[in-house]
Amino acid sequence: MNRVLLIDDEEKLRKLMAKIISLEGFDVIEAADIKSGLKKLEVSDVDVVLCDVKLPDGNGVETAKLIKERYPIVEIILLTAYGNIPDGVRAIKNGAFEYITKGDDNNRIIPLLYKASEKVALARRVQQLEKRLGDRLSFDKIIGKSSAIKAAIGMAQKVAVTNTTVLLTGETGTGKEVFAQAIHQASSRRERSFVAINCAAFTKDLLENELFGHKSGAFTGATKDQRGLFEEAHLGTIFLDEVGEMAVELQAKILRVLETGEFLKVGDSKPTKVDVRIIAATNRNLETEIASDHFRSDLFYRLSVFTIELPPLRERIEDIATLAQYYADIFALKSNLKPLRMTPEFVLALENNLWRGNIRELKNVIERSVILSEGGILGVEGLPFGEREYREGASVLSNFSMSNMERQHIQRVLKHTNGNKAEAARLLEIGIATLYRKIEEYKIQ
Repeated sequence: MNRVLLIDDEEKLRKLMAKIISLEGFDVIEAADIKSGLKKLEVSDVDVVLCDVKLPDGNGVETAKLIKERYPIVEIILLTAYGNIPDGVRAIKNGAFEYITKGDDNNRIIPLLYKASEKVALARRVQQLEKRLGDRLSFDKIIGKSSAIKAAIGMAQKVAVTNTTVLLTGETGTGKEVFAQAIHQASSRRERSFVAINCAAFTKDLLENELFGHKSGAFTGATKDQRGLFEEAHLGTIFLDEVGEMAVELQAKILRVLETGEFLKVGDSKPTKVDVRIIAATNRNLETEIASDHFRSDLFYRLSVFTIELPPLRERIEDIATLAQYYADIFALKSNLKPLRMTPEFVLALENNLWRGNIRELKNVIERSVILSEGGILGVEGLPFGEREYREGASVLSNFSMSNMERQHIQRVLKHTNGNKAEAARLLEIGIATLYRKIEEYKIQ
């Protein structure tokens, strides 16, 4: 329900107006002066302020400027008994939605409230979208401090400011689309569209139609022209996920876009020109695919101008606890739970799992664990795996082996000292040479 703050010192008129407005479905809050009105704004989520111009403790025109400075999304409609053009002009300059005269314009109040509320609702949606985009797209929001992920981020940041084609490689679930979005957001194309498509999700013909569109009459049911995703991404970025799954015939059309900036729509004889940056991703070894004639070598060379390999989660052990807590906080919030604490055993089990599905698998495991949590604690009993497929260099170790516990302890001390090995050796009460030997033995990064 839209909320209106009504500020007017004439009590009878204010009460009457509040009743009329509330009958239209608005939630009305009343205030008799500017001071009390501003206090109501501090504690209430208001959409529209309906304010008299002349009030005992100030002027509504100047108050409009103050409200807009503090609450930019809130809209203000000013009411005056004696309207004049200079005041009206100043009111609009101060951010008022409208300036109307009591009596003469009473029939305009309700329609204006609806229009102002619609504008506020749109502004709130845009604000939420921008927040979500900012959270999702920024390089700063990619979680992890491991050397492996920092190296990948560093490369992505360097290429982002160019128009170079990028190929993201790595196992499923390592965050390739997140990187693609961050590269787009850090580029000069950030104000234009970012369009993503999973090439493995469509048959050859459907994928061709999705990417390039068609002309009317191109096939049965094609009653009108349709734009493809390349046209939608004009001046922006298109992300071709799982590009290694694309049919060889379609690969030729992608190559033509890269070389000439042109393509043919299905059923068209006239080429369409676009200016699009291509970011592609694959979990396949494309050179192996080339050897088996499943991928064009010329397209590979054009796509792989700048290749970034994203590390699997098992090579980012020091990031696992941070990622797990991040997802635990998100799922706890969605489930209306208080923040959850992970037990040391829970963290250890996470850090020792192989994570063949990488971050995507971790996210699903944490969601399940949050659902099963009790007493605000995430424990090993909520995990879907036991002592299976744990890693330790080239060997497979028990979750509670002495070697594994030692490795984890050294990692935590190094994290505590921010990588200062001399300080870590002192805290561990071992020689610096011994620490270096153990770092090499356990492959600690």
